[in-house]
Formats: sequence, structure tokens, C-alpha cells
Amino acid sequence: MAKKQYPFPPGDGVVKWISTEWLNDHLKDDHLQILDTQPNVHDYIQEHIPRAMYMNEGLLRVSLHGQPAFFVPPESIQPMFRRLGLEPGKPVVVYSGKGVFKGWGDGLEQTMVAYVLARFGHNQVYVLDGGLDKWKTENRNLTKDYPQNEDSEFKVNTRCDYWVNYEKFLKLRDRSDTIVYDARPSIFYEGQGPWSKPGHIPGAVSFPWQSLMDEANRTLLKTEGEIRKILKEKEVTPKKMILIYCGTGREATNEFLFFKFYLKYPRVKVYEGSFTEWVSYPQNPTVTGKYPVDMKVPC
Repeated sequence: MAKKQYPFPPGDGVVKWISTEWLNDHLKDDHLQILDTQPNVHDYIQEHIPRAMYMNEGLLRVSLHGQPAFFVPPESIQPMFRRLGLEPGKPVVVYSGKGVFKGWGDGLEQTMVAYVLARFGHNQVYVLDGGLDKWKTENRNLTKDYPQNEDSEFKVNTRCDYWVNYEKFLKLRDRSDTIVYDARPSIFYEGQGPWSKPGHIPGAVSFPWQSLMDEANRTLLKTEGEIRKILKEKEVTPKKMILIYCGTGREATNEFLFFKFYLKYPRVKVYEGSFTEWVSYPQNPTVTGKYPVDMKVPC
């Protein structure tokens, strides 16, 4: 198998993946920007990749009409992007890690921030495959210095085709050309999680986001061979529209980026309200167990 060329995949695409080796070779590129998205600022303070600026994903969502975690409006995102000096045509690397100070990182910080950058109009987002933890295992340079940057004139351009709201989800979920994936851990898909109802949305197929990632490093994709096996087992196909949900839309960003940009599937969307919004409507049913629908046989 030919060695993968980075940024990957080749060709057009708002989001691509880079290796630690590629980033190390391009650290001095003036046009390259780097965002550290470790879950606590003290993780960043203690160690980060040279030239990386800090961005906390907690700034991105707030309650909306009784729902606890919806993205803040574009007019709130824009000054944040400008303060970071981001420019839509200038490549930005996003990475995270477990966090040496707090240890809170679960690997989703970098896909969450990468999704938000793309969602609000950035055109060149690079996800660091393996994140900070892989960088550290390779004994690459770390720093406690903070880079200087100037404000930019970033203008938010929301890509509304990346997600569906509740009403659109209701219209699409039962179509024959649609498949719905639940990106949460299987224990929540099958039974009781922190929500008011157990189980999953009827018809949804369990596809835990962690199944795509290395067990020891949740920011590192599995090998191509392992990924192909998973896709075959799940019968994943580009012929169908793929709707992805999770608890609040965060875990779904991992699979959205993977399907839409890594595999280049043509019709992929996040149901951003996800299971939290679904169960907030008393009339909506849920299903427990391993299967998409209730497989119980009546006595």
C-alpha cells in the first residue's frame, strides 16, 4: 500500500488530516496557524506545540429555548475567530490531548472545534491525526511560550447544509435512502444514560465514534485496514444520506468529519439537537437494546 500523502485526502475538501511528521516539517510556515483545544487552559499553559494558540470548545455552545447545548449564533462566533487572527483561506491546524494538568481530554475537542470552524466558514481546516499525545510520544518539541497574533477580519459564512434541525430530521429519518447512526457508546444506545429516557431513537443504528479511533489514543484514527473492516460490518455506503446524532451533537462531529471529508461521502449531516432534544418531546418514543427497532416477540 502506498504511503499516505498529507494533507489527506487529496483534492478538494474543507477539512483534511495531517500527520505529526507533516506538522513538524511545516511548523515554520508563516501562513500556517495552530489551535490547541485541550480541555483546560492549564493543560495548554503547561505544554503545547510551538506557535499554537489556545481555544476552549466550551465557548461554542449555550442554552437555547430550553435546550442546554446549541451553538452560539454567528455574531458571537465571529469576534472569537477574529481575535484568534483566523482567516478562511489560511490553513489552521486543530489538535487536542488528554491534558497533562487536568487529564480531562476525551479526544473529541479537536473534531468539535474543526467542525465549528468549517460550519462557520473556514475553508482550510487540518486535523492533527493522533493529536498532542502522538506528538509527545515522538518526543517532538513542546513549549510554554505564547505566540503573538493580530486580529483578523474573518467574516462568518454559515454552512447550513452541514446539519439538520429537529423538523428536518423528522422528515428525513424514515426515508428509504436515509440511514441514521447513533455515535454514542453502545451502553447508552442500549440502555439508560443521563437522559430522561433510555435507549436510542427508533431506527437508528449503533455506530460508536470510538470504534473508528485507536484504543490508546482517541485522537488517532485506526489503520486503513481496520477502518475498511468496520465500514463493511456496518454496511456503510455513500449511496444513502447519512444522519448522525449522539447526546448533544458533540460525538457526532467525529463521524461527520470522517464520512464527509475523509471518505468524501456526498450526503452527510449532523442532527445537532441529537438525543437530548429528541427526548425533550414527550411524544417521541425510544428503543432499548442492541437493535434499531424493538425486536421483542409478544407472548
